[in-house]
Amino acid sequence: MTGGGRESEGGEEEVRGARRIPGPRGAADDLDLASVPLPPLPPPGGTAPDEAVPEQAQPASASGDVPESGAGEPEPGLGPGPAAEAWPEPGPGPEPEPADGHPHPAAPEPEPAAPAAEAWSAPHPGPETADGTPEPPAPDPHVSSAPVVLPHQVLKALLGAWALSACSAEETAAVEDHLTACAPCADEALRLRDAVGLLHTDGSLDLDPTLRTRVLDGCFGRRPARIPVPEWAAPYDAETARLDALLRDIGDSEWHAPVRLQWFEEEHRVSRRTTVAGVIGHLMAVDGLLSAALGLDDPLDGGKAPLDPTERTETYWSATRRPPTRAVREPWRAQSHELIRTASFAGRNVAETSVSYGAFALPLQDAALDRAFECWVHGGDIADAVDYPYPAPSAAHLHRMIDLAARMLPAALAGRRSAGLAGPAKDLVAAGAPGRSLHLEIEGHGGGDWYIALDSPAAVGAPERAVAQVALDGVEFCRLVAGHISPVEAAAGQEGDREAIRDVLFAAASLSRL
Repeated sequence: MTGGGRESEGGEEEVRGARRIPGPRGAADDLDLASVPLPPLPPPGGTAPDEAVPEQAQPASASGDVPESGAGEPEPGLGPGPAAEAWPEPGPGPEPEPADGHPHPAAPEPEPAAPAAEAWSAPHPGPETADGTPEPPAPDPHVSSAPVVLPHQVLKALLGAWALSACSAEETAAVEDHLTACAPCADEALRLRDAVGLLHTDGSLDLDPTLRTRVLDGCFGRRPARIPVPEWAAPYDAETARLDALLRDIGDSEWHAPVRLQWFEEEHRVSRRTTVAGVIGHLMAVDGLLSAALGLDDPLDGGKAPLDPTERTETYWSATRRPPTRAVREPWRAQSHELIRTASFAGRNVAETSVSYGAFALPLQDAALDRAFECWVHGGDIADAVDYPYPAPSAAHLHRMIDLAARMLPAALAGRRSAGLAGPAKDLVAAGAPGRSLHLEIEGHGGGDWYIALDSPAAVGAPERAVAQVALDGVEFCRLVAGHISPVEAAAGQEGDREAIRDVLFAAASLSRL
C-alpha cells in the first residue's frame, strides 16, 4: 500500500454504505410457514419473467481494487445480522515479515460496523392498511383468470373423465359450459353419467326381468314381427328366457348343486333330491308332452314314453347313464324355441289342441301356461340352490297363472271328495247353474277375485252364493299351488265356512306334482 493507508479511507466510506452479507437464518421449524405468502406461479407453457434484482454496490478493497466475482455477494440462506458477525475474524497468528525487513505501518482500526437494519437496504414492504397490516400483493399479470378455451374434439374426449369427476376445475368448467351449447355432447354426457352410476350402486347388478320385454317391444314398435308369438304362449316364452339367462350365468360346478323338489301327495309333503342339471332334464321331459301334441320329436320317444309327468321324469333320469351336466341346457333350450316357433306358425286353431297328462288333459294354451308356471317355480328352486336372485313373473303373466289354478280347483276338489279326502257336497245344482262358492281374493302382484264352485265342477261360482272367503298374496298362493308351503302354513285371511276353506286350501296344494 502507498500513502500510509490514506487511499483506503475513501474505500471504507464506500464499504459503510454498501450492503452487508446477512447473518445465519433461523431454523425452518421456527418459521410459521402458513403466514409466508407464496409467490404466484407463472402461466402454463411460459417461462417465469426475470425478477428485478436490486443492484448491490460491490465493496472496494483496501487497495481500491474491485473484489473477485462472488466475493461480496450475499450467500443464500443467511439472515440479517451485524456486519461484524457476517465475516468472523480469523484467530491470531504469526504475521509474515516484509521482504525488505521493515515492519508494516499499523493499519487503522476499523470503525464499529453499522447494524444490519441500516447496512441492508431491503426493498420497501409496500403500502399498509389502516390497522398496520400489509396489503395483499397485486395479482400477477402473467396469471390469467379467464376460463380455459378448448376445441370441441378435446371437450368431447374429456366427457368420460368428467363423468368420473376426474377433470380439473378448469376442465370441468369448460366441459359444463360446452354442454349447455352442444346437444350431442350433452346426450353423451348423460349416458356416461348414468353408466358411472351403475359402478357405484349398492343394488343388484342383475338385469331387470322386464328388460327383454322392453327391448322386444321397442324392436317390434319399429318393425313388427311378421309372425308374432301368440299371446297365450308369451308367459312360456318369457319364463324359459329368464331361466336360460340364469343358467348362462352360473359356473360348471353349480350345475351339480343339490336341489330339493317338493310337492304334495294326498295329505303329505313329498320331496325329491336332484341337481340343477337334473331339474332341467325334468323340464325337458315334461315339455315333451307339448312337443308330441304339436307333432315334434319327443325327447323320450313319444310312442313308448309314459304320459304322466312324474313317470316321464323318472324314465328320463333312469335312462341317463351319467349324471346330467350343463350339456342338457342346449337341447332343452332348442326344444323350447321349437315349441314357440311351431305354435306361432300354426295359427289360432292350435290353441285348443288337447295335451294329455295321463290322468287329465289340457288345451295347448293352458298346457303352455302350466309349463310357464313350472318353469318359474323350478327356476326359483335352482336360484335358491345357487344363491341367485330370481323375482316373480310380471303381473300380467302371474295373473294368468293364478287364473289357471283357480279354474282347476273345482275338479281337484271333486277328485279329493271322491277319494274321501274332502267333505261331501251339500247343494248339487244343474250344470252351468250358480252353486255354493268360495270367494278367493288374491292381493298384491297379479291379484284379482275368483269364485270357486264347491259342490260340483259343472257348477258356476257366483258372488251371491259365496259361503266363505279366503285372502292370499299372489306369490303366496302360487307357492301353495306348487307345494312349497302346506295349507296350514299359508298366511290366509279366512272368513265363513271353515270346512269349505280347508277343502279349497288342500285342493290347491294337491295341484302340485313333480
